Amino acid sequence: MTWRRFSEAERAEIWDAIERGESLRVIGRRMGRAHGSIRQFLVDNAGRRPRPPGSSDLRLTLAEREEISRGLAAGQSLRAIAGAMGRAPSTICREVTAQRGAH
Repeated sequence: MTWRRFSEAERAEIWDAIERGESLRVIGRRMGRAHGSIRQFLVDNAGRRPRPPGSSDLRLTLAEREEISRGLAAGQSLRAIAGAMGRAPSTICREVTAQRGAH
C-alpha cells in the first residue's frame, strides 16, 4: 500500500483537497505523487475520511446531527432522514428524543 507512505499532514491535505472537489491528478501533481497512489489511498479508505482516534462509527457526527436538524426543519420524516443518511431510523429517533430533552 503506497499510501501508507503519506505523512499525517499529507493525508489531511488529500482529504481537504477531495472535499474541495479537486481531481486526483491535480492533487497528485501538487504533492509530487502519482495520481494512482492518491486513488489507492481513497479506495483503501472506502472514499471516506477516517474518524479521529477514539471516536466510534456508532456515534453521530456533528455533520450528521446538522443533517437531522435540516431534515426536520424541511418536514422530512425520521425514516426519510435515516434513509438519506444510511442510518437506522431508531438511531435518528434516539438522537431527536435526546436533543428535545436537552432543552
